[in-house]
Amino acid sequence: MEVVPPKDVHGSSAQLVLVTGFGPFRKYLTNPSWTAVQELRELGLREGVRLEIAELPVVYQRARQLVSGMWATQRPQLAVHVGVATGARTIILEQCAKNHGYKDCDITGRTPEGHCCVEGGPEKIESLLNMRTISKKLATMDVDIIYSRDAGRYLCDFVYYLSLFHGDGRACFIHVPEAIAGCGLRTLGKTLQMIILEMLQQLPTVSSLAECCPRAHVGQ
Repeated sequence: MEVVPPKDVHGSSAQLVLVTGFGPFRKYLTNPSWTAVQELRELGLREGVRLEIAELPVVYQRARQLVSGMWATQRPQLAVHVGVATGARTIILEQCAKNHGYKDCDITGRTPEGHCCVEGGPEKIESLLNMRTISKKLATMDVDIIYSRDAGRYLCDFVYYLSLFHGDGRACFIHVPEAIAGCGLRTLGKTLQMIILEMLQQLPTVSSLAECCPRAHVGQ
């Protein structure tokens, strides 16, 4: 995993937001999700928020190690994972992730043991963040933003589940299109910036609720 340090140095009290994109796979020699994340880093977020970015390989076992290690060592206030949605024309905010059904091979030709993320884990975990609310609030953006409850059964959904599991729901997943008609990379970066800022607005409230009801985000 390539970890890129933040451009601006903040005090130790700054919130840490860790944003990941994916490395090459299939036809993508450069993954559009990683390009979008790098653009976001150029823009930054806001004062008092420390932004770090990391590139995850499209490999189940390595991704598992890196995501669990990220939460154990860096302990971000929020983890935002970005992946490419082939054929999509909009940005998609994913609300939840599933534990089972990972039968498609990664770039090494392997699948996770038992085709699942966490043996014995809940079948579904919801993000503490309300993606439907965010998509509606940002409906006037230059790029269309929609809400989804199915992130697929590949590395995107796999990484999302692991991050929700280890981060107690303080994670989100954003699918970006390969290209947005009429909009450039800077527009995509600014849209990601606005989405994450909205998530940070929600975070204090939902984190307080999670402390009172720690299993409220776990699906059955």
